[in-house]
Amino acid sequence: MSHKILLTSREVNIILHRLACQLLENHLDFKDTILIGLQPRGRFVAERIKQILEQQYSVQDIKLGFLDITFFRDDFRRSEKPLEANKTQIDFLVEGKKVVFIDDVLYTGRSIRAALTAIQSFGRPSQIELLVLIDRRFSRHLPIQPDYRGRQVDAINDEKVKVSWKENDGEDSVYLI
Repeated sequence: MSHKILLTSREVNIILHRLACQLLENHLDFKDTILIGLQPRGRFVAERIKQILEQQYSVQDIKLGFLDITFFRDDFRRSEKPLEANKTQIDFLVEGKKVVFIDDVLYTGRSIRAALTAIQSFGRPSQIELLVLIDRRFSRHLPIQPDYRGRQVDAINDEKVKVSWKENDGEDSVYLI
């Protein structure tokens, strides 16, 4: 299996800073904004974005939660292997707040559709935006587009995009496999 590096650790870091700046432009003090990392891999992006906003731009009191969408997916019963759910950690209401979903890769759009359904258990947001590190733009099954995107990737056929995080995989990088 061949690996082509799409983003190095330095490039990932630059992109995360750019995405944090774009969020800051649109949400300023984050008083009415909530960041929601989609489990499992959106968690890493969301934690990094929050860290950048707090440490580099002195934004305080950012609400960050993590949403598991496993059983909200329309394809969760189609797999032969048992599903492993992740933990949802949202200890605040989203009623009337601006919610920013954060994920590592936007592929078919099915995860985002599931997240739109799952978030309703925590209230009705006034607005929902989507931030992704990688947008695989030619593989969408649903009409979902990101509001904030790190990099667009045109993967074809059976090519996969693998995002690695130093907290989980020992390095920050993005590969085309």
